[in-house]
Amino acid sequence: MPATADPAVSPVRVEHHRVPLGIGEAGPRLSWTPSHTQTAYELHVSGGDTTLTTGRVDSADSVLVPWPAPELPSRARRAVRVRVWDEHGRASAWSEPTVLETGLIGDPRTEWEARMISPAPELTHPADPSDGAPAAYLRGVLTLDPARRVSAARLRATARGLMTLSLNGEPVGDEALHPGWTTYRHRLRYRTWDVTDAVRGGANTLLVHLADGWYRGFVGFGGRREVYGADTAALVQLEVDYEDGSRLVAGTDGSWHSAASPVTRADIQKGQTLDVRRVLSPDEIDWLPVTERGFDPATLVAPTGPPVRATRTLAAQRILTSPSGATLVDFGQNLVGRLRVRVPRAAAGTRLSFRHAEVLEHGELGTRPLRAATQWDELVLAGPDADPRTWEPEFTFHGFRYVRVDGWPGELGPEDLEAVVLHTDMRRLGEFACSDPLLDRLHENVVWGMRGNFVDLPTDCPQRDERLGWTGDLQVFAPTAAFLYDTAGMLRGWLADLAHDQSDSGGVVPPFVPFAELDDKLPPLGAEAGWGDAATVVPWTVYERSGDAGILHTQWDSMTAWVDAFAARAGERLDFASGGFSFGDWLDSAAPDDQPWAARVPWQLVATGYLARSARILARAGEVLSDRDPRFAKRAEDYRALAERAAARFRDEYVTATGRAAFPAQTAYAMALVFDLLLPEQRQHAGDLLAEQVAKDDYRIGTGFLGTPLVCDALADTGHAATAWRLLLQRECPSWLYAVTMGATTVWERWNSMLPDGSVNPGEMTSFNHYALGAIADYLHRRVAGLAPAAPGYRRLRVAPLPTRELEWARAAHQTPYGRAEAGWTREGDEVTVTVTVPAGTRAEVHLPGGEEPLDVGPGEHAFRSRLPEEVVAARPPAFA
Repeated sequence: MPATADPAVSPVRVEHHRVPLGIGEAGPRLSWTPSHTQTAYELHVSGGDTTLTTGRVDSADSVLVPWPAPELPSRARRAVRVRVWDEHGRASAWSEPTVLETGLIGDPRTEWEARMISPAPELTHPADPSDGAPAAYLRGVLTLDPARRVSAARLRATARGLMTLSLNGEPVGDEALHPGWTTYRHRLRYRTWDVTDAVRGGANTLLVHLADGWYRGFVGFGGRREVYGADTAALVQLEVDYEDGSRLVAGTDGSWHSAASPVTRADIQKGQTLDVRRVLSPDEIDWLPVTERGFDPATLVAPTGPPVRATRTLAAQRILTSPSGATLVDFGQNLVGRLRVRVPRAAAGTRLSFRHAEVLEHGELGTRPLRAATQWDELVLAGPDADPRTWEPEFTFHGFRYVRVDGWPGELGPEDLEAVVLHTDMRRLGEFACSDPLLDRLHENVVWGMRGNFVDLPTDCPQRDERLGWTGDLQVFAPTAAFLYDTAGMLRGWLADLAHDQSDSGGVVPPFVPFAELDDKLPPLGAEAGWGDAATVVPWTVYERSGDAGILHTQWDSMTAWVDAFAARAGERLDFASGGFSFGDWLDSAAPDDQPWAARVPWQLVATGYLARSARILARAGEVLSDRDPRFAKRAEDYRALAERAAARFRDEYVTATGRAAFPAQTAYAMALVFDLLLPEQRQHAGDLLAEQVAKDDYRIGTGFLGTPLVCDALADTGHAATAWRLLLQRECPSWLYAVTMGATTVWERWNSMLPDGSVNPGEMTSFNHYALGAIADYLHRRVAGLAPAAPGYRRLRVAPLPTRELEWARAAHQTPYGRAEAGWTREGDEVTVTVTVPAGTRAEVHLPGGEEPLDVGPGEHAFRSRLPEEVVAARPPAFA
């Protein structure tokens, strides 16, 4: 913004909340975005008995600034404003106030007066639950004094299962799949709603619709349900403040009643059935007693991130008839969510069936990859005049592009169905675009893959009988995720689950979080390289991208427990000689379809590299935290020494003195280079050998989940940008663009999830929406467009694009905590113009592609003339171009 414009400042943000209602922090940190370079700020806090101003604070800090007032009690409501001074001494106007409110953060044994209740057991325990169990209603009537005026009313609720709520016949909130999936024994997430306008004097009816969800339904693979418990249950508390200062607190207890739901079957993996003939008015329902359940209220936690919501809808693109005569609907995009159906008028008992899948195989719905997840929804009609007129299943979600429709009366039209997209409602931060339509589509596929797999927790796949929070997948994808969306709040909660699950296993991070006992379907696992390292890599990534050092402090014990357990598995010589199974470089492109662990490099090589990496992250985290407590400095030194020992072990065992890998494979070289495991005199030769290896592999990818994010960086860092470009733009299988040429709209689990003839990979494990291999998008952001953080939270930018003759332009943008940053380039012949937008209060180090001396630039828009890198100019064009 020009210096002549008046300074301005955004409203205050509270921690990582999008809507700071019912938060769990007694001293929430505050952030704001000034339009100009800030030299000072003033915060104003009001509400309750508090009116406080900090006065002018001479500081450039505007991200996660400590709470300036006394710690907040439960139910505290405060309005916060900020104003700032710019570098010319001018003050902005006060920001619009941000109103925050705490949840229940005192003693849970006294603050929660409601009781956990379950429906009558005969309602939700069918003789055959193989397709899912029925949902149930819970109903209570709470009476307010009609003679007193209500000043505020809050509803707080959670469940063992999934729930929707209504108050006096109106739905409460717009969240989906509440309360989500946590490690239930340790953490049960509740949410708060403002229902002031919904309550009334006299009787108020609360209705809970309750289904199995993750708590009791089918979880993971292997057909297991009731993993966490045998009975669903709900906890609901209504708190009403009267204008005279008194408060009424009431909620679920033994006085409530339960009843059968017209949802006769509801399961995350299997799907849902609604029998409209069973929809009754409250007076017609046979209400049964409920059962109070014991539970520990100390497990109740407020959310740290946004909920799952319906974020958009997609119209049906085509109605097809399969070779077998089935009616298929194509939405044109592989997505995660559910259908919204315009209910046709038909006779009572008409059954409409909807089966969902991601792909077609030879013209038919491709359901084999789903394994036991049937993804089948059903609607049984009550007659031509019955409600509802539209229907959307609320207790399930599916991964699909195609839907088979059976039983539809008359002709099905595209207007009769739309797809509702569900995911955690994170704020979008990052964008990328370029002149190559295939590369552009690859990036869009990554975005859709993230949407589909960030549904309350980061999952590996959203469609088959698995849908687990695999730690290794997120570990490699976290940088991409943090660029695309504001993941800090969501991942803060997931990391809390990780730490609790880890504490149950002596520091070993389970392969997926929340953990479920599915050991009969897994080989014996110990400290899993690359998977357990989510304990270190994910919090460090959150810190790097958001500037939140608090996540390092919160997760420190988890991080150290993991590295200690990992080092124990390595043994005294750090050689992992104890053997056993490990995932290793999972799904290496050379692995047989039925042996995804059979990579080109042994898992011990991968484990040694990751031990060095995680120990080095801990050393850096300790340095950051030593500002709070000098004792962290000593721990940092201990882990730095461990990192150097592991790197030395890697060199001794897997690399010759000149830098040649003992196992000549892309992953071996890439890991050695990117994880900084080599001596300086070994690096260039290793990079040259990596480029030779890629050429020997015919410029096709030769890595699995763990090696894939590293290869292009390793090439670019050692002067082989042209080879990186040939690898990135390869269209033959295995490659990133092969799936795009096959019509993919999300990233696949396998390089060859679909074969060139349109057949699905014959392996048992095949997903068409798996973000791990999409971690390459981080390279597109940082190296292709050239936009990366050079300091935590993008306080300083690194702009270092790597243009090519194969593209005319590329650009990326990211909404940093300090404002919008942009970087990109356009090419005319071998001449390149690099453009940079630097937010207020930050600086950028600009590395031009022609090899010029780095530039240091401040806030504003900049353009620089340069040229293509010499190695790109000298390289011959790709053979497939």
